Amino acid sequence: MTFMRTAATCALIAAASLAQAETTLIFGEAGPNRGARAAALTQFTEDATRLSEGDLQFDIQWGGALFKAGAALSGIADGVADLGTVISVYFPQEMVAYGIADLPLKNDDAWVGMKATDDLMRNNAGITNSLADMNLVYLGTFTTSAVHIGCKGAAIRSVDDIKGLKVRGVGAYGKAFQDLGATMVPMSVYDAYQGLDSGLLDCSQGYSYATAALKQQEVINSYTLLNWGQVGALGILMNKDAFDALSEADQQALLKAGEAMPDTLGELITIDNDKAVQTMKDAGVEIITLPDADREKLVTAGAPYIDAWIEQANAAGLDGAALLTEYRDLIAKYEAERAEQGYPWTR
Repeated sequence: MTFMRTAATCALIAAASLAQAETTLIFGEAGPNRGARAAALTQFTEDATRLSEGDLQFDIQWGGALFKAGAALSGIADGVADLGTVISVYFPQEMVAYGIADLPLKNDDAWVGMKATDDLMRNNAGITNSLADMNLVYLGTFTTSAVHIGCKGAAIRSVDDIKGLKVRGVGAYGKAFQDLGATMVPMSVYDAYQGLDSGLLDCSQGYSYATAALKQQEVINSYTLLNWGQVGALGILMNKDAFDALSEADQQALLKAGEAMPDTLGELITIDNDKAVQTMKDAGVEIITLPDADREKLVTAGAPYIDAWIEQANAAGLDGAALLTEYRDLIAKYEAERAEQGYPWTR
């Protein structure tokens, strides 16, 4: 009887110890629980739980339940959430280094872009220190993928076709289109369907999977693959106090789970984008690939905004030119890896 009581007591102590070992982290996410990015986020949490042998659990607050996208940085830094998704365009000063992934460079491959961005954010000491000063730790990166453009009653087959068009634009990509003669119309991507349908817009910049998801194939006649660049400055940041409070093993679990995100989202978003282009083709939309010579003209048009970013980074205490060189070298590194080995999910 004594042995049975002792065994039961040990079991209770073991169970209590296990419960105490588990840490539930609150994750703030402004987006909905659907789509490729949501799937990649879920995979991140599952990987972190597995790598921590169950120590780390997650409570994801979807749809801006804790804070909207524009309040994510302070929400994480102040501990409203332990970690969450930050979209850099909402924080151009604080996230200037991360904003390098939004620049109109020759960087249109989702996986290459994410790997280069992740490598830079993870391993550059200046960026790490800058984030630490804001009580933040970088864990992993997402991307919206390459910026392309759909048009109604028009077709962009060359840079010359841009002049005079009414366009909804995205960041520096939109500004470069304005410099090339487009009239920019301020409008959300979610309102672009109506804008195209009503004639308020001739064209809308966006991403293939989003174009199809928003059913814009119903109102566009052409879709031009710009092969120019992407918007990739969004990812997972963590409250540094919360991170530092974890064991070394749990910290490594989070970092390793974040490092795997480009492979997970790269595969998902590539599949979604390919399906979206096929959806547009099936709807009768003309798919146009911009010639290389015109792509170079776009790169030239985007150059002033790259220079402006360098100045902004310098003003923030970073070496903008050195960061840009490092980032371009990383893009070349992962382009070479893709060329030699293919994507990770095809190896």
